[in-house]
Amino acid sequence: MTASSPDPTAPAGPRARTRADRARQVAEVLRRQIASGAFPSGVLPDERSLIADHGVSRNTVREALGVLRDEGAVERRQGVGTVVRRRTYEHTLERLTGLAETLSAYGRVSNEVRVADVVRPPREVARKLCVPEGGQVVYIERLRRLGEAPLSLDLTYLATDIGRPLLDADLAGRDLFSLIEESVGGPLGSASVTVHAVNADPGTSALLETPPGQAVFTVERLSRLPDGRPVDLEFLRIRGDRLAFRAELDRDAGAPGGLPFAPGPAAGTPGRPPGDPGPATDSPAIPPGVPGPTAATRWSPPGGPRPTAATYWSPPGTSGPTGNGR
Repeated sequence: MTASSPDPTAPAGPRARTRADRARQVAEVLRRQIASGAFPSGVLPDERSLIADHGVSRNTVREALGVLRDEGAVERRQGVGTVVRRRTYEHTLERLTGLAETLSAYGRVSNEVRVADVVRPPREVARKLCVPEGGQVVYIERLRRLGEAPLSLDLTYLATDIGRPLLDADLAGRDLFSLIEESVGGPLGSASVTVHAVNADPGTSALLETPPGQAVFTVERLSRLPDGRPVDLEFLRIRGDRLAFRAELDRDAGAPGGLPFAPGPAAGTPGRPPGDPGPATDSPAIPPGVPGPTAATRWSPPGGPRPTAATYWSPPGTSGPTGNGR
């Protein structure tokens, strides 16, 4: 190997960033600003301002604006500049809220009810809603619009005792969450949410008025009553160019690489003052100022075992957890 030959075993250095890389970075910042309403007039800053704000060349700014134009987010108007054509709205993942609750400030959310009936669910749906074999659920399918443009296609499965009263309710004008809470006489408790992207099938693309095969968000959300009983399973197909998900998250002290939180040594061990008994047997450590758990009775299905203190709901046919089990 000559002195001028590169060493094949040497680690590769960082790749030089191209103008396309910088343009995508500028486009992403502008996309998020559009979603957050940073341009209330609907007009983006002029090229000179964008060059100064992002520290890039004029050609890079123009390429970034071209990316947004190709997405349909902005358009160029003679004598005005680059204007927002379609805003992407934010939906928080920090609270359990319905679509109309979140987006009511931006316009009217309307629903086209395509199906509302009592059906026998697919096996996986029955499992997640703890429906016994041969049981039924209420199935509701709605195409949802914000203003005049389609936003999402919602497929919803509800436990029959929860869903039947909703069949006579205003499904075209109301969020299901508010209708469920009216039906049960209290708020929903919690939900598990999974979000991923898929290429829309031809039928979904036609309903959402997107190009065939364009990626959409798929959201699976399983909502429960405060006692832990699952009652509402939704599969939502959402246009990715119209909705963005947002959350503010705290880093947990017990996260890998973070500061661990652990109880001190037991009584009589080095590091614990004499007379300090230490935590009770099998009791988790509780930070100062946080009240300990109290007895709570959770829902059990008819015919199931009588719940004990801090027992959570268990599906039919199971013995059910006790103590602090879930």
